[in-house]
Amino acid sequence: MPEQPYEPERAVAGTGMGGQMDLAASEATTVEEAPGGPSGGPSGGPEGTGPREKARSLWSDAWHDLRRNPVFLGSALVILFLVVIAVRPSLIASGNPLQCDLARAQDGSRSGHPFGFDGQGCDVYTRTVHGARTSVTVGVLATLGVALLGSVLGGLAGFFGGVWDAVLSRITDIFFAIPVVLGGLVLLSVVTSNTVWPVIGFMVLLGWPQISRIARGSVITAKQHDYVQAARALGASDARLLLRHIAPNAVAPVIVVATIALGTYISLEATLSYLGVGLKPPTVSWGIDISAASPYIRNAPHALLWPSGALAITVLAFIMLGDAVRDALDPKLR
Repeated sequence: MPEQPYEPERAVAGTGMGGQMDLAASEATTVEEAPGGPSGGPSGGPEGTGPREKARSLWSDAWHDLRRNPVFLGSALVILFLVVIAVRPSLIASGNPLQCDLARAQDGSRSGHPFGFDGQGCDVYTRTVHGARTSVTVGVLATLGVALLGSVLGGLAGFFGGVWDAVLSRITDIFFAIPVVLGGLVLLSVVTSNTVWPVIGFMVLLGWPQISRIARGSVITAKQHDYVQAARALGASDARLLLRHIAPNAVAPVIVVATIALGTYISLEATLSYLGVGLKPPTVSWGIDISAASPYIRNAPHALLWPSGALAITVLAFIMLGDAVRDALDPKLR
C-alpha cells in the first residue's frame, strides 16, 4: 500500500482556526473530566482537602483546639469572673465583709442581702464575694511557687543526671511520705501570722516534689531527641541546650499538672482554714466561713451553702481547665 502523503495541517493541531477550536474543546473536556485540578483537589492537593494549610506549632495547634472546646471556654469564663471579683470585689458587693449586726444573726435572705446572714450577723453574700480574693491569691501564688521551684530542680536533675539526680529523687521520696494535712497541722499550728504567706510557703514546701518529678521525666525524654543531639554536636552549651531546645518542649506537662493543682491548692487552703491552722480571722476566706457556719448548719444552712458552693465551683473550674489543656497538649489524643 502506498504511503499517505504528509499533511502538516493535520500533524500540528492549532495551526489553523479549526485546529485552535479543536484544541480548546479538548482542554475544556479535560477540565470537566477532572474537576478540582489534576490531582482531584481544589488546589492541586488530594480530593476534598482544600488549600494546604501552613504548618502550626504545638502551642498554636493547642490554642486552635482550645478555642473550639466548650469545656475550656466555660471554665475559662468562670475563672475570668473569679479573677475580676478577686481584684475588684466592690464591683458586685459594695458592703463591708467585716461589718456585722448580731441582731440579724442567722437570718435568711432579704432585700439587699440575697444570701442572708451568718451566725455573727455578717452578710454572707459580701463575705462570699470578698473570700474569692483570698482563695484565688493563695492558689495562684502557691502554684507559681511550686511550678518554678519544682521545674528548676527537676529540670536540672533530669538534664545532668548522676549524683544530683539520685539525691533529688531520694529527697522527693521523703516529701511524698509526708501527709499534707498532717504536715499542715504540725507546721502551721505554731504560726501566729494572719497573712497568707505562711500558708503559701507550706504549700510550696510540700508541693514542689510532684512538679519536680514531672519536669525531670519531661527533660529526660526531650534531651534524647535528635535535634538536641544535633545542637550538642554543633557546640551548643549546656545552658543553651536546656533553655533554648529542651525547656520549650518539656514544659507542656508541667503546665497541665500545675493548672489542675491550682484548684487543689485552693481546696487545701480552705481545709487548713477550716481546721483552724490556715488563715485566721479577720481574714475573709471561704474556709473560715465554712468553719464558722458548721455549728449552725441546722438553723442557718444558707451560711454554709454559699461559701461551700463558691469553693466547689472554683475548684471544679480549674480542674476542668486543666483537663482541657491536657487534651490539647497531648499529641497522643489527636
